[in-house]
Amino acid sequence: MTSRNSFSGQLGFVLTAAGCAVGLGNIWRFPYLAAKDGGGIFLLVYLVLAATFGFTLLTTEIAIGRRTQKCALFAYKAVHPSFRHLGTVACLIPAILLSYYCVVGGWVMKYAVAFISGGGQDTVADGYFSGFVSSQYEPLVYMAVFLGVTALIVSRGLNRGIEKFSKTIMPLLFLMIIGIAVFSLTLSHTDDDGSVRTGWEGLKVFAVPDFAGLTLEKLSVTFLDAMGQLFYSLSLAAGIMVSYGSYVRKDENLVQGINRIEFFDTLVAFLAGFMVIPAVYVFSGMEGLESSGPGLMFINLPKVFSSIGPAGGVVGIVFFVMVVFAALTSSVGMLEAVVSSYMDKYQISRRRCTWLSVAIIASVAVVVCLGYNVFYFEVDMPNGVKAQVLDLLDYVSNNIMMPVLEIGTCILIGWFVTPDYIVDELTSSGEKFMRRKLYTVMIKYVVPLLLCVLLIKSTGLV
Repeated sequence: MTSRNSFSGQLGFVLTAAGCAVGLGNIWRFPYLAAKDGGGIFLLVYLVLAATFGFTLLTTEIAIGRRTQKCALFAYKAVHPSFRHLGTVACLIPAILLSYYCVVGGWVMKYAVAFISGGGQDTVADGYFSGFVSSQYEPLVYMAVFLGVTALIVSRGLNRGIEKFSKTIMPLLFLMIIGIAVFSLTLSHTDDDGSVRTGWEGLKVFAVPDFAGLTLEKLSVTFLDAMGQLFYSLSLAAGIMVSYGSYVRKDENLVQGINRIEFFDTLVAFLAGFMVIPAVYVFSGMEGLESSGPGLMFINLPKVFSSIGPAGGVVGIVFFVMVVFAALTSSVGMLEAVVSSYMDKYQISRRRCTWLSVAIIASVAVVVCLGYNVFYFEVDMPNGVKAQVLDLLDYVSNNIMMPVLEIGTCILIGWFVTPDYIVDELTSSGEKFMRRKLYTVMIKYVVPLLLCVLLIKSTGLV
């Protein structure tokens, strides 16, 4: 075995891990869920879960990586041989995720290019987005460019590629989000009937708890939405944090690093809400907040930028460039989780592993692109969704494989090797772990129970 590379310091680790966590889910899903689930009610539930549920899983994955000094494929076997198959699942998940994530990343690149080239107004035309994704060639080109950029970063290695990219992009990404968020709060719009909506009113929709009509059933939906969002927000159950954890030096304060990752990611998620919800509310009202994912990103927001006036073109450029950066930081983590597994298994060079992995992932991504034209079909999923190729891959990876992986991880750590396996790693350099009792209770009892509920609900089995 070759000696394992490591991050240059805690800053590189935190920015890289947080960058991977700050992806499309924080930008297009978090604001929608907040608006749907009672604004501040969702935020409070999310904060509680982030400090308990999310903290437990994030800590477990990173600590497993550092203690074993292995990629996800082999880390679980190193913890306990009977759980070696969890490593296989943890390696497959990022490969599946990236096979459609790079397609969506290509869509974002398309819109960034459109705004940069002065064609931002064209994006608001009816059928623009559907016409683009259903075309046979253009989505393939943008997907290939996005995946190629991801591969170039990963192929340069941990320090010269991934860490350097994260240290450069993350501060810029943070400033861009803050800038757009502040601008959104200054917006106002007068309807034909004379009523005025302002960015500050939109902020209230996001941040102020709305208890009107709150029932136990609605609260349980909010709870499950927030729990599901944490998988996106913290890049959990994808082998990524295990791989990144294996690159953390033994003398680094792991508890401090994990706390900073969680804080930074939560801050960006909240800023994304400040950025998106006030702007959409001002020009589209509550109706505009009923869309999530592609509908919000590629249809509603371009209309918002168009309504702003001359400054809208500039805001559109900054926004979509920012989203490209956010998407790349996540895709780099996904590809690294796959590449590190190939490197450890076959003992071949990083560059060769990267391009072999990309070739396999790209072959699936081509099918995803063509799933909107040549290979178009619709199938009814158990959760009530009509799925195409992309939706099918998303359902299998997010709704089934990821909860199953984390349930297995909880059983492994909570009951086979005991939570002390993780606690000992966290305190190996003399650090204090103040949440030790909380962690033990969460990993043994609470988290696996919640994951079982999430698995049953998200798959549509009940």
